[in-house]
Amino acid sequence: MDIVIRTIAAFVFLLILTRFLGKKQISHITLFNYITGITFGSIAASTAVDTQIPAKNGLISLVLWTVLTFCVGKLSLKYPKARIMLDGEPTIIIKNGKILEKAMASMHLNMDDVSMLLREKNVFSISEVDYAILEPHGELSVLKKAEHENVTKKDMQVPLPPNLYMPTEIIVDGAVVTRNLNELNLSMEWLETELRKTGNALSQLDRIFYAELQRDGSLHVDKRNDLAK
Repeated sequence: MDIVIRTIAAFVFLLILTRFLGKKQISHITLFNYITGITFGSIAASTAVDTQIPAKNGLISLVLWTVLTFCVGKLSLKYPKARIMLDGEPTIIIKNGKILEKAMASMHLNMDDVSMLLREKNVFSISEVDYAILEPHGELSVLKKAEHENVTKKDMQVPLPPNLYMPTEIIVDGAVVTRNLNELNLSMEWLETELRKTGNALSQLDRIFYAELQRDGSLHVDKRNDLAK
């Protein structure tokens, strides 16, 4: 029973504290965020299962670690030099199509590492790259040479319809997401009309697994798999 109580307490504290720290911590934008996240999990796990550690001490440690992380975050916002020291800065490893060996060595990268990072960006040849920048969190940002860039509708001068909405879920698992309807100033009458255009209706919500509002104002409807077969 003690383990159950400790686990629930550690879980609740961890949830509250990560919400307090914000989305940057959750997304592991920097190496510091990543390490902090691992430490949070380690402290919470030890508090939950190690009965030799008083639960109070574990929770105090979580709170203290949160305060320290918050203070470091505020410090990096206020002082750019501190931000560079804590978070690091981007490093250019390919410039004007030329590989910068010294920059690679400073980041402890070899060509196998760079090739792998490029392939993750769907780039399979160094010759396609104009600039490649290693970000502080370890991801590689790639700017291709102009001749290797994907052709866009703007390049082809194709007329583009205006974006009336951001794609938004309207129905999920047979239930209308009324909050999204309200935020978009759309009514249930509108939804009924759009559903009928797709051969559906509000009275048949149990047949719909997912419906999404498209950029042009139309509705994309996906029926349940077992009924669509």
